[in-house]
Amino acid sequence: MTHPLEQVRDEALREIESATDEQSLEAARVKYLGRSGSISSWGEQMKTLPKEEKPVVGKLLNEVRNAVTAAIESRAQQFRAQKESGALAKIDISLPGTPHELGALHPLTQMWERSIEIFRRMGFALADGPDVEDEWHCFDALNTPAEHPARNEQDTFYLPDGRLLDATHSPQFHQIEGLYVDENVSVADLKGALEFFMRELFGPGTGVQFRPHYFPFTEPSLEVYVKSKALKSGEQWIEVAGSGVVHPAVFEAVNKARGDKAYDPEKWSGYAFGLGMDRLAMILFDIPDIRFFVQNDLRFLRQFA
Repeated sequence: MTHPLEQVRDEALREIESATDEQSLEAARVKYLGRSGSISSWGEQMKTLPKEEKPVVGKLLNEVRNAVTAAIESRAQQFRAQKESGALAKIDISLPGTPHELGALHPLTQMWERSIEIFRRMGFALADGPDVEDEWHCFDALNTPAEHPARNEQDTFYLPDGRLLDATHSPQFHQIEGLYVDENVSVADLKGALEFFMRELFGPGTGVQFRPHYFPFTEPSLEVYVKSKALKSGEQWIEVAGSGVVHPAVFEAVNKARGDKAYDPEKWSGYAFGLGMDRLAMILFDIPDIRFFVQNDLRFLRQFA
């Protein structure tokens, strides 16, 4: 005598085989295997069966469920194959192919990642700064007095709320600023770090020179120059960065803002530097005009792909 489950199986297989599209196949799946489907409902009936029938019916239920599931997957695969073959039939292989151009990193991004990779090997941690700054972080905490010319509107773009954009020579610029704070930090530590970075960036034969300068937030302050045969400028010294030993007044400003003496300048010292990615990229890649970086001219960008 045929078990009712076997009758459900045979009925489901016939309906699956006669399905004409994916929608009718999905309807059959829900009818038999859905939460309220006729096969699924037998799982609920198992607990009402006599103890001696449960192993037999349970085995049969698994076999029926597996058979119907396999039939549905097989029929679905047939529909997918038909769809793919139909799509391929519409392709005219005699037509020329459509070329796909591969993208590449922007030269400034290449410069950025190359510089960060060097600094990470030196032990520096990476932190992002805001695009819009306030006067305390940009000037007050850096020992820059109110009458300093850098705070004039000719040199700094002020927003209505008093915040500012510290750039005037280009609509945007990219910079990495380094800061190292510890006990007994000296100019020797600063020179060693920047000499290593410049020779890793421009090549081992790169000459590095430090010239006295003035920045209100460092004392002494130094401009950094490089000379390398690897560059088209050849034996010419080129300024690439500003640097110096952190001024004690900067630590005092931080302590005042914190309300403690956590960075006592009698104990702590440090060095700082600023590297313009645009300038370094122009030097390294021999780019004559900073505006090329923002014009998105593919003739320029393809040189770095």
